[in-house]
Amino acid sequence: MDEPRRTSPTAVALRDLMDAGTLLRHVVSRRAGLSESELTALDHLSRDPLGPAEVARLLEVSTAAATGIVDRLVARGHAERRAHPADRRRVEVHLTRSGRAELLEQLTPMFVGLAQLEATFSEDELAVVERYLRGAIAALEAVSRPQR
Repeated sequence: MDEPRRTSPTAVALRDLMDAGTLLRHVVSRRAGLSESELTALDHLSRDPLGPAEVARLLEVSTAAATGIVDRLVARGHAERRAHPADRRRVEVHLTRSGRAELLEQLTPMFVGLAQLEATFSEDELAVVERYLRGAIAALEAVSRPQR
């Protein structure tokens, strides 16, 4: 009979981190009065402006659902639609100052804590942590990618 495989402490910590991230998204969205999809959209928009179809793809929702999410963010003043600079027929969704302020208000304690934690590591240690996290992301994406 095979002996049960023991889960490594690193794998347990990663699972705990993923669970904490799921809880964080739920709690922060409720505190901000947003749906989890709206919060996720704000997070993506904080990186780059997106077209409505890109919002739908990233949130894994229909384009109609993404339009509703963007409409609600625009109504709250957290996002705005602008003509695409190179193709006036296209629209981009941009994060506004209000949207950025909402994210910062909710997430600053986490950013501060992570910065303090990071300051306790050497450059070599941070490189190992990043290598592990990038590998973990690849392993997760191997499961979450669409099946062919």
